[in-house]
Amino acid sequence: MLIKEIMTTRIATVSMDDRLNVIKEIFEQAHFRHLLVVEEEALVGVISDRDMLRAISPYLDTDAEMNRDTETLNRRAHQVMSRQLVTIAPDQTLQAATTLMLERNVSCLPVLENGALVGIVSWKDLLRVMQTWTPA
Repeated sequence: MLIKEIMTTRIATVSMDDRLNVIKEIFEQAHFRHLLVVEEEALVGVISDRDMLRAISPYLDTDAEMNRDTETLNRRAHQVMSRQLVTIAPDQTLQAATTLMLERNVSCLPVLENGALVGIVSWKDLLRVMQTWTPA
């Protein structure tokens, strides 16, 4: 089976200058785990929900919240995104994706075709396929 058969083509992207309050809202409303960061249609980074949680104050929305806690939401995407991108082509196999994810310790792979962003595949996509897979 190939990546193009299971990848998500409805891609959520943000720009490098988007603030974390916008990114937090996207994660909360859309239940995405990864947002791709683009600049002039080129992929430049990935922000996971875990990256965002590490970047904002744990005191937000609590009784202990202070101004400095809410200020963490003003940080920009480029300040917290992962820049070491690990990508895959749509004609690669699921085994190749699994190997890449395990070797590089990443939870998603942006899918690029001729340099253009065409999709994303995550560990959940791979598990979903395994759930329905029956050996030949």
